[in-house]
Amino acid sequence: MPIDSRLPNFRSLSPAQRIDHLTTLLKLSDQDQQLLRNAGALPLEIADGMIENVVGKFELPYAIATNFLVNGRDVLVPLVVEEPSVVAAASYMAKLARAAGGFRTSSSAPLMRAQVQIVGVTDPYGARQRLLRSKDEIIALANSKDTLLLQLGGGCRDIEIHTFEQSAVGPMLVMHLIVDVRDAMGANTVNTMAETVAPLVEKVSGGKVRLRILSNLADLRLARAEARFTPETFDTAELKGKDVIDGIIEAYTFAAIDPYRAATHNKGIMNGIDPLVVATGNDWRAIEAGAHAYASRNGHYGSLTTWEKDKQGHLVGTIEMPMSLGLVGGATKTHPMAQVSLRILDVKSAQELAEIAVAVGLAQNLGALRALATEGIQRGHMALHARNIAMQAGAVGEEVDWVVKQMVQARDVRTERAGALLNERRNK
Repeated sequence: MPIDSRLPNFRSLSPAQRIDHLTTLLKLSDQDQQLLRNAGALPLEIADGMIENVVGKFELPYAIATNFLVNGRDVLVPLVVEEPSVVAAASYMAKLARAAGGFRTSSSAPLMRAQVQIVGVTDPYGARQRLLRSKDEIIALANSKDTLLLQLGGGCRDIEIHTFEQSAVGPMLVMHLIVDVRDAMGANTVNTMAETVAPLVEKVSGGKVRLRILSNLADLRLARAEARFTPETFDTAELKGKDVIDGIIEAYTFAAIDPYRAATHNKGIMNGIDPLVVATGNDWRAIEAGAHAYASRNGHYGSLTTWEKDKQGHLVGTIEMPMSLGLVGGATKTHPMAQVSLRILDVKSAQELAEIAVAVGLAQNLGALRALATEGIQRGHMALHARNIAMQAGAVGEEVDWVVKQMVQARDVRTERAGALLNERRNK
């Protein structure tokens, strides 16, 4: 059933009221409602089975980013993050994107790489030829270990041989198994395949197999998003939209040419992507590793996004990056809240989830660039950060909003100032 992701006045509701609203909108089950209302949604016994040496649980805020329209479908996006401004910025940029149709996305097939390292070869190019001639036998052996994946339409598709004629340990070959992992992240699948073919690879190559492990540079498993904005979208009382667009493009260009800026620029993109990855129980470290390696693919660390103007003077933003997300296996299936997240997203495939993730990353990037090109990053960020400061000073209930308003108006957001304001209010 289609939904409207705009959720007007959602921010002004209490957490309990927000859950009530989502329950009505999404027809959440009683179990899902209880998981959202219960801060301890992950039982300790499940946590103990997920990792080693468990002694407790560490919780982060779980929020909903609104306004997302992805390929014509309204999407509510669950985000798990501690940093103020992330959810607000992503939601607001998604609202601006709706005027021109929201986000348009695409993705490549869910292909992952398993690397098989081969050392001790005296004729690396000859060994490469022998392995390529044995490709069909290697692929058949790899697929023999996962008949279910084959039934689902996946499986090992091809091999690549990377030749390193010289290294610190002599000539080296690295064989890549190219595997369609369908709706899995794929680490266990490709690692098992790599280990399965190792004896055959040794026999054919005449070398010794060492490492057999996936690569998190999933450059064959890409997700893309694009959004377009008219100049009028960015009009403010102080600035014309076309000038804001010029500022955004100049800020992007800075990141494209300077790795020091690119690191912070891309961190802002991941501010949107990582919280969704965490909310769905996926491996955010793998996504981070792949993202930053991909940003360096041309021998220079640069931006994961591009921002440019079309012939009409509209701002056009695009993103393309590796996105190895899964709907099955691991914490995605184990963690109760990961399952709630997937039901909220209502995604049917890992590729659809990946496309939503990069759309959120593009929105988050625009939020940062727009702020930098206009009032500066601190104004909006500190207004939200002020809530944390007020609460640290002991403010509760209505006191929080009052203390925040006073600090932001005075542009003085400090714990000492929050404490003084709180004492002033209480003494009155």
